[in-house]
Order: sequence, then C-alpha cells, then structure tokens
Amino acid sequence: MNYPIIDLKKEYASIKPDIDKAITSVISETAFVGGKFVEEFEDEIKNFTGASYAIGLNSGTDALYLSLWAAGIGPGDEVITTPFTFFATAEVIAHIGATPVFIDIDPDTFNIDASQIEQAITKNTKAILPVHLYGYAANMTEIISIAQSYNLFVLEDACQAIGAYHDSAHVGLLGNAGTLSFYPSKNLGAYGDGGMVITNDEKLAREIRRLRNHGQTKKYFPEKIGVSSRLDGIQAAILSAKLKHLPEWTAKRIQTATWYDELLNNQDGIKLPAYQITDRKNHVYHQYTLRVLDGMRDKLQKHLENHRIGTMIYYPQNLHQTKAFETVNFVKHTTSESEKASLEVLSLPMHPFLERSDVENIVGIINDCLN
Repeated sequence: MNYPIIDLKKEYASIKPDIDKAITSVISETAFVGGKFVEEFEDEIKNFTGASYAIGLNSGTDALYLSLWAAGIGPGDEVITTPFTFFATAEVIAHIGATPVFIDIDPDTFNIDASQIEQAITKNTKAILPVHLYGYAANMTEIISIAQSYNLFVLEDACQAIGAYHDSAHVGLLGNAGTLSFYPSKNLGAYGDGGMVITNDEKLAREIRRLRNHGQTKKYFPEKIGVSSRLDGIQAAILSAKLKHLPEWTAKRIQTATWYDELLNNQDGIKLPAYQITDRKNHVYHQYTLRVLDGMRDKLQKHLENHRIGTMIYYPQNLHQTKAFETVNFVKHTTSESEKASLEVLSLPMHPFLERSDVENIVGIINDCLN
C-alpha cells in the first residue's frame, strides 16, 4: 500500500496521448516562447474563468509580483495579507519595496479573517492581498466592501484555487486581478513552472503584458524597465490539454473530500474545517487539510509515513516567524489563530485518482494511531 499525497504518474498515464501530442505539436512548429500555443491557452483560460484578460507568465509568484508592480504599489505602501500561506504571497510585497501587514485567519477556513482588515488600515495602506487557501475562497464579499470604502487595490492569490467560485464569480475576478499558478502539483499543473494573471481591467492587463516582456510592446523598443516572465509554448500546450479534463478532476476531488469528511467526522483528535459550501460558493480541494488536536499532529504524520501514506504540513511556520523575514520590514497584528494552525494542520492525499477504498484505508490507519 502506497498513497502519495499527489499522483502525477497516474495523471500522465490517464491522458498520455493528449500530452504527447501537445508536446510534439509545439516542437514541430518551434513555437517555444510566446506565440500560438500561449495565446490559445490564454483564450481558453478566459473562457474557463470568464475573465476579459488572461496573461501567461513564468510562475504564480511572478503573477503576484507583476500585478502589484503594474498597480503602482511600491516603497512606503502597505499591503494587508495573511501570514498563513506560501512564502511567495508576502515575498512579492517585499520585492516591490512595500510593507506586508499580517492579520489573523478565520480558524474555520484558514483564510484571512476579513473582520480584522479594517482595523489594520492606515494612511499608507494601498492594497489587500487575500489568499484562497487550499482551494476555498476567502470572504470576498466583505473584503470587496472594505476595499471600495477605502479605495484599495485587491489582488486575489488564487494560485491554489482554479475552478473555485464565490458568489458565482470565478476567484480572481472579484477584486482588481487574480493570480493562478501552474506549478506541477496544482489542480491544473504544468510540467515545469507557469502562472497567469486574470483580470477585467484592460489598463492593468496591458501593463502586465508589457512588464513580462522586458517593458516592450514592440520588439526591441523597450518603453520601460521590465522583466522576462513569459509562459513557454510547451507548458501552454500541456496546460491546454489538461484543462479539458479539469472539470472532471475537480469533481473527483470533491467526491474524495466528501469521503474523508464522512469517515473522519466523528474521529476523536481530529477537527475538520467548517467550510460553507453552497451552489454559489464551492471548494476545489487543492488540499484536503484538517487539524490534529492535542499535540498529536507530528506523531500522526510519522505514523502515516511509516505506512507509506504521503502527507504535508501547509504551513509549518507563519511568514513572520521565518528566518527570511528577520531582515524584512513588516507589521504584525494579532495572529494567534494563524500560529495555532501551523501547529495543528495536516494535509492528506488528495488527487483525482483515489477510490473510496483508498480513503477508507487511509482513515483506518489514522484511526489506529489516534484511538
């Protein structure tokens, strides 16, 4: 018995002809950087999300970075975000010279606690950067209301949440812009790095397109300093082939989460998140993450490892607790829930190729440890 947390080998085997054809097509046409395959994939993402503009980039990190840069955020500005997320979310704020402002999370969803945003706003606040963690949207209704009241830019980190909706709108399109990551382990993953910005703001989209290509709109005529952050043709073609399967894969993830919920609901020592799933707000389960109580998280993780069951801790430290932020200027408000979550969260195997019997086996081994 071997249950990796994600199974990219099974994924490839299930669509091998599509992937092989996609790669061969790019090589045959030598469209390696930008060009036809990238443009086609950008159009497909626009159709999938409902976005007016989609800009393919080198990574989800670059998508965050270029969005803030294009919005004119920089030194002296403050960006409110969560400390319970992947490092890139706050790293890009530091990169552009702005100050990350960390506030606490909602303990029921692990997302930023929207009720604490307003008290963190100062005269220097320019943006809010919520993360749709694990594939479930933050409270965008309240976040957008606050942002409109204070005229703040909203950048949604939707890197874990392609296919997720809030109030029937795809995440990333409720604020000014949203970012997607196509890192291989994502629900829609490339065979290398890749990312994208989705937005309905024409001016912002135009500026991000210019920045991603050395500040050029016309080749060899740079208009400003930019960077090289272009999605390559092979990754775009692979992602295009995979996108056709994403709705089916997402449905299977949701089914797998339902099995976990059913089998773990009454397990002593386990606390499940309290997601509010409706016909207008879903969860795409990039991760299936629960809390292990009573200081048993590390013991359970080791027990599962001994039984060849893959797990991960997303995330073992709050960002303000990391060594990297010892030399970075930041503001921290109360983060007790966020810090508590880092001591309790554990993510279990989650991918579209798990059967109910697999989930039953995994839960049985959890029971053996905690009972």
